[in-house]
Amino acid sequence: MVDVRRVKLPGVGVLHTFITSDGGKVGVIAHRSGHSDLITFADDEDGPATSKVSLRLSEDEAHTLAELLGGTQITESLTALDQIPGLSIDWFSVDYEDHIAGQPLGSPAERGIAGLTVVAVVRGDSANPAPAPDFKVFPGDTLVVAGSPEKVAKAFNFFRTGEMKPKAGVVSAPPGS
Repeated sequence: MVDVRRVKLPGVGVLHTFITSDGGKVGVIAHRSGHSDLITFADDEDGPATSKVSLRLSEDEAHTLAELLGGTQITESLTALDQIPGLSIDWFSVDYEDHIAGQPLGSPAERGIAGLTVVAVVRGDSANPAPAPDFKVFPGDTLVVAGSPEKVAKAFNFFRTGEMKPKAGVVSAPPGS
């Protein structure tokens, strides 16, 4: 586990630092104004030949960098979970024509899809984990669902059409399956 040191910088914000496994020193200054500085640095003992880097990031850029660095781990974790037999994790992008657009999410179990979970609703730059049944879904939202492949397909069909059973000849498999 990485040991992160936190130091308050009066009038500036907070400095978080840690030492990498190869001895590098990394820090992030989170300014009170919202922007952040990503820095690498050296103690005096490392001497003047050590290079130092400082990069100023806006709040959006800092969030993007955090997502890029953390997103890899999340994607790898989801990929590993998706390889569990009988478990499917998929994303449903809500469009204007979809039945679920403008509607409360509801409970999958009450709709006859017991064993399916809506893990989160992603709206813009934020995620709403474990949304309540009264959470209203809008076009542009992305629903993250988990369950058996059959139940995910059934839920996707409901999100699209409002019907629990697909129409004859209509394939309701999740995208990419």
